[in-house]
Amino acid sequence: MTELPGGRALITGVTGQDGSFLAEELLARGYEVIGLTRRDPDGELGCSEPLRDRLRVRQGDVRDPATRNWLAELAPDEIYHLAAPTFVPDSWRDPGATMAAIHGSAAALLALVAERLPGARVFVAASGEMFGEASTSPQREDTPCRPRSPYATAKLAAHQLLGQLRDRHELFAVSGILYNHESERRPERFVTRKITRGAAEISLGRRRTLTLGDLSAVRDWSFAGDVMHGIWLALRHEIPQDYIFASGVGHTVRDLVRAAFAHLGLDPADHVEVDPTLVRGPEAVAPVGDPARARADLGWVPALDFEALVARMVDADLAELAG
Repeated sequence: MTELPGGRALITGVTGQDGSFLAEELLARGYEVIGLTRRDPDGELGCSEPLRDRLRVRQGDVRDPATRNWLAELAPDEIYHLAAPTFVPDSWRDPGATMAAIHGSAAALLALVAERLPGARVFVAASGEMFGEASTSPQREDTPCRPRSPYATAKLAAHQLLGQLRDRHELFAVSGILYNHESERRPERFVTRKITRGAAEISLGRRRTLTLGDLSAVRDWSFAGDVMHGIWLALRHEIPQDYIFASGVGHTVRDLVRAAFAHLGLDPADHVEVDPTLVRGPEAVAPVGDPARARADLGWVPALDFEALVARMVDADLAELAG
């Protein structure tokens, strides 16, 4: 592992869950951190206020020539490209916009690095969604991809482009294949927050039932803060290559419900209802990632397991509701 001093780091999508955890880690390690966001730069950030005061945030889009010129002048040592739509179902509404936001922005950023910032180390967030109807589980970095949504197709295109430009221009570029990673900073439209928030509200007497879809669906859930630590480690390695960041263990939505309600001393059978219209057909192969390469090469060991992650999220929702 290469020991690099904290330098100047740019995070795109800094206002999201992942960007806030990464900003906290980099600031704690002595980096100068600059965030880029397409939203209002004075809007809400997930990181704590003392750290926010040390974070510079600018509004812009890497597809915009003026933003790219600013980035070239900024000359960051490390670039973490996290900005992208994150809610997969939305990609069906406007596939073209999804492709532009994910593949187009990655292409613009990587071209800028190749032309004007060849010494920068670059991370681009891919997704386990790109494996789609994979033939095996768990999936590895070399598992063939069969994406099933416009979001997954766009992530795969960005992932493949990074590999091509890395080889052609000898860039230090890493694609991180991220599986579901959660925290109390997830928006409530995601099922994980819907469950932990609902359980907290039920425990406080604010509601009686929680309606969900398919409880048998399997996902590979990790803590977002652990995953962001992993991508920082990936830019420390001597050789730039692709890594899966996942727990390696599949859990059902039912498992998550049980863990959340058990943490509050509640029986989900008394409170959880299933809406048949929200139940989809079973997946032939479980979407579970194999993190063996990240653990072997980077020494990446997640700090929170599944139960601890769920408990953390429930406690955060309880505290927010009580406040």
